[in-house]
Amino acid sequence: MINLKINGMDISAPEGSTILEAARLAHIEIPTLCFLKEINEIGACRICVVEVKGARSLVASCVYPVNEGMEVWTNTPKVLDSRKKTLQLILSNHNRSCLSCVRSGSCELQTLAKELGVDDEGYYDGIKTPTEIDDSAAHMIRDNSKCILCRRCLAVCEKVQDIGVIGANNRGFHTQIGCAFDMDLADTSCVSCGQCITVCPTGALSEKDSTEDVFKAIADPEKHVIVQVAPAVRAAIGEAFGLPIGTNAEGQMIAALRRLGFDKVFDTDFSADLTIMEEATEFLDRVQNGGVLPLITSCSPGWIKYCEHYFPDMTENLSSCKSPQQMFGAIAKTYYAEKMGIDPKNILSVSIMPCTAKKFEIGRDDQDAAGVPDVDFALTTRELARMIKKAGLNFLSLPTDERFDDPLGLSTGAAVIFGATGGVMEAALRTAVWKLTGESSDSPVEFKEVRGVEGIKEATYNVSGMDVKVAVASGLGNATALLDKVKAGEADYHFIEIMGCPGGCVNGGGQPQVPGHIRNTTDIRSLRAGVLYDLDESRPLRRSHENPAIQTLYKEYLGEPGSHKAHELLHTTYVKRSVN
Repeated sequence: MINLKINGMDISAPEGSTILEAARLAHIEIPTLCFLKEINEIGACRICVVEVKGARSLVASCVYPVNEGMEVWTNTPKVLDSRKKTLQLILSNHNRSCLSCVRSGSCELQTLAKELGVDDEGYYDGIKTPTEIDDSAAHMIRDNSKCILCRRCLAVCEKVQDIGVIGANNRGFHTQIGCAFDMDLADTSCVSCGQCITVCPTGALSEKDSTEDVFKAIADPEKHVIVQVAPAVRAAIGEAFGLPIGTNAEGQMIAALRRLGFDKVFDTDFSADLTIMEEATEFLDRVQNGGVLPLITSCSPGWIKYCEHYFPDMTENLSSCKSPQQMFGAIAKTYYAEKMGIDPKNILSVSIMPCTAKKFEIGRDDQDAAGVPDVDFALTTRELARMIKKAGLNFLSLPTDERFDDPLGLSTGAAVIFGATGGVMEAALRTAVWKLTGESSDSPVEFKEVRGVEGIKEATYNVSGMDVKVAVASGLGNATALLDKVKAGEADYHFIEIMGCPGGCVNGGGQPQVPGHIRNTTDIRSLRAGVLYDLDESRPLRRSHENPAIQTLYKEYLGEPGSHKAHELLHTTYVKRSVN
């Protein structure tokens, strides 16, 4: 331990700590902008400066290590004046159209300006960064006139996701974030994961907003507008309304969707159960009949596009199953349409997803089982929150006990854990082991070895005398490390789950944005995942094959898992892409 003084108080901090970390032990939050723990520790923005006795100038607390006997001051006039001037300089070329900005009210730059007393009289006038919009990609918009060059986005793209399609172009005042050779984002091998959006402190990066189109569809009497909600959304939507991270807001979310005017409110968990029926069947068929192994899950569209770009030789390993979002859309516009006597062309299918890559996925080829798109609009959790606020709904006072509509709202505990890393694997194992053990009713329900937010997890399960080797990876950098081992012959698995976002869908690119100081100190992924595991434990049915609505679907319409009709509706194909 290192002993030091901060603002006159004696503090002991572990050796190797920074001043920023030591200050938190004293319950002092030093403001930051560029800093992301273990991702972007560059001390560039200079907002976190402090005074250190003996130092010739102010130091960046996020990278300055503590020393024995050090004396630090975090709130002297010199420090506060420096931070204010730095912020004024950052704002001098910033597009200050805050009232119309998507981040107004949740912008870290805006919050700091208020805290540091930067007002309209305190700006330095100068040339503004021009508003040049890149909206070429299916999922997002970049407006560099709102960028503060914190470099969080490029750090997460390169260091966490192992993609690096964006960087700092040009020099000096003309520096801006963009793609190599000023390419449009759509022309690169961006995978639409949206992790850059989640870490951006301002409105420079945002998802493409489809809420106006959905409002218009709901108002159209000719349209039957249905909505499905992914499991991870209920674990995070409450944060947009001030509820603590890790709050289950399922009932209020359903109530809000009904009051927004959707004709039916369904659960993507239903089609998650359906995905397990198809994927577990595909896995057993490959194991028993010499198919391509390891089988790799296909629920994460960011991961799928990454595989197509960076591991095209392994697209044969991908499960041919559509994602739960797309399976739901396919069933809604075939089975449900027939049941309800509605022309599929008059059904408008909306999904609420924690994921920006879902916006890309709905436009992929081979995602139109009824001859029309399986899903018409994919909205993020953030977009749903904006719709609720725009409609004037008091989310916190809505009923907490409303439930999804039948039959496409029925699901099991296996389905709800899809939103956490390891959840798809565990759900598949629950059904695969049940089948391999002769459909024994006492087959295991929990496979806790694949749980947790670690980047890579491995386990081996002995099932009916066979060792089934599995692995789970979340975050595309971890996916690369895992698959490189597989290709090099250093690892041998039967089944692999990969999620594009670190921690899985609970940390998806479309989830509510969390300020850097909370992201740096709070395990957001575990708190949100905890909601899903609690829901799983509370469900009377916890294995996908036990879902009565799924049983009826196969009996009345699909035949059996892996049938010809199931393949026509629920399976898809992939593309080998180049790297740009």
